[in-house]
Amino acid sequence: MHFEHSAQLRAAHPDLAAGVVYATGITATADVAQRTAGHLARARQRLADGAESTFSEIQAWRRAYTAMGLRPTQYRCAAEALLRRLRLDGELPRLHPLVDLCNAVSAAYAIPVAVLDLDRVDGDLVVRPARGDEEYLTFAGDTEHPEPGEVIYADAAGRAHARRWVNRQSGHSAVRAGTSSVLIVAEALHPDAEADVTRLVAALVAELTDGWGAPAASAVLTAARPRFHVPATDDAPGQAVSPGVRWR
Repeated sequence: MHFEHSAQLRAAHPDLAAGVVYATGITATADVAQRTAGHLARARQRLADGAESTFSEIQAWRRAYTAMGLRPTQYRCAAEALLRRLRLDGELPRLHPLVDLCNAVSAAYAIPVAVLDLDRVDGDLVVRPARGDEEYLTFAGDTEHPEPGEVIYADAAGRAHARRWVNRQSGHSAVRAGTSSVLIVAEALHPDAEADVTRLVAALVAELTDGWGAPAASAVLTAARPRFHVPATDDAPGQAVSPGVRWR
């Protein structure tokens, strides 16, 4: 299968850069508390100089949401929501080692990061405007249908694995005990997006290797290189046991 953004979406957002990491061999027993704390410390240091709403990365997402007809203070991108929670509460909730790590990396770089359970994704995964007939499963177990034109993560079976682009991930592809392989996606729209996403991906790959010994395949997607092919199971390194992170 492959992951990509639709041509329509890329035309509307020419600065879009996306980091994609595929990994297997993750367990729920890894101790990444020190690594997570390091990334959170970086986020806190930046927040000490000003609220998350002043960050260029967040402002770019706010402009994108406004252009999509959404109120950016009602529907915040995932990174803004995490940074706001960190600023107000001082901490982020602990959910799972990989979840905690990816949330901390997201806050440190002010870039939305999500992980999808690939065993719960049917066929190719495309970030595109919704038709309106796709099915989105909430974390409460309710089924919703995205509004036509709303940006979603859509698979070949017509499931929406995220609503309002980087606002909320679906409960269908969220982390669970039986998760066996993950696709980590980070997306940015600000002028330095490609360089920052490249650094974020390098940090994630290093953390996966150090924390789990889990080799990873990765890429930074741009208009010139818009598609990521997920390695076939026989080609993928490591053993397939892995949880992921959800947007909150």
